Amino acid sequence: MVDTTVDITINKAVVSLVRGDITNETLDAIVNAANSRLAGGGGVDGAIHKAGGSLIMEECRKIGGCKTGDAVITTGGNLKAKFVIHAVGPVYRDGKHGEDKLLASAYKRSLEIASARGLRSIAFPSISTGAYGYPVDEASQIALKTIIDFAKANTDIKIVRFVLFSERDMEVYKNTLYKLTTVE
Repeated sequence: MVDTTVDITINKAVVSLVRGDITNETLDAIVNAANSRLAGGGGVDGAIHKAGGSLIMEECRKIGGCKTGDAVITTGGNLKAKFVIHAVGPVYRDGKHGEDKLLASAYKRSLEIASARGLRSIAFPSISTGAYGYPVDEASQIALKTIIDFAKANTDIKIVRFVLFSERDMEVYKNTLYKLTTVE
């Protein structure tokens, strides 16, 4: 059995890893692993739309779409979080088509949007590792490095939490976080 929570402080931010359901988070914003049409879907996307209610989809329709590597923000609807940031990660092909840059950009844009809105806490899923097929080992390195780099350069977001669904993902993210923070 893996630890259910891991916390590490980077600059002024606490970066946390937890196992759980992102729709239950009470932070300022949760991030949705969205598709470029913002049309809802399966996995995290479907769970967030189902738990958050129709207001989220209404706002997504008004926005119209989002490019891969970018993010947009909507209400949290019926969720405990005030906002949902819809980040569009890449579909993994073979790692040779700029997927790493697009995935890093999806995380960074989510943080930039949260910061611009004055939000202080944000929860992420593991973007692109479900139906989009991104290998969790590689995705965790990109995600955590992007978060760590952002936290080192910015002090406004105080809590960045990864809410991981499976025990395996939790273990991978935990190992990656330790590697990235003990090397420095």
